[in-house]
Amino acid sequence: MSLRDLQRKFKKQVSDFFEIPSDIMLDLPKIVLVGNLQVFIENHRGVVEYTTEKVRIKVGEGEVGITGSNLMLRNIKTDEICVEGQIKSLSLLEPGEVF
Repeated sequence: MSLRDLQRKFKKQVSDFFEIPSDIMLDLPKIVLVGNLQVFIENHRGVVEYTTEKVRIKVGEGEVGITGSNLMLRNIKTDEICVEGQIKSLSLLEPGEVF
């Protein structure tokens, strides 16, 4: 087990003990999908790629990939981003994974 895995396991145990939401303690994104029209992502690290057919957003230790048509970035805040359009797929990508 790597040091990173041990740190994550420790943070998870602390989070459970103190009843702190895991997304805050473990630096996880919170993703809300509203039908196939909107995706809200909290705790993001910025936009990696943006076209009207594909959006990649950096989160924690990976990326969120969104495909569809007529995609647009509706809101970009330091802690939240909203993507709107006709959403076809949403993928959670590991670091270095090709989308």
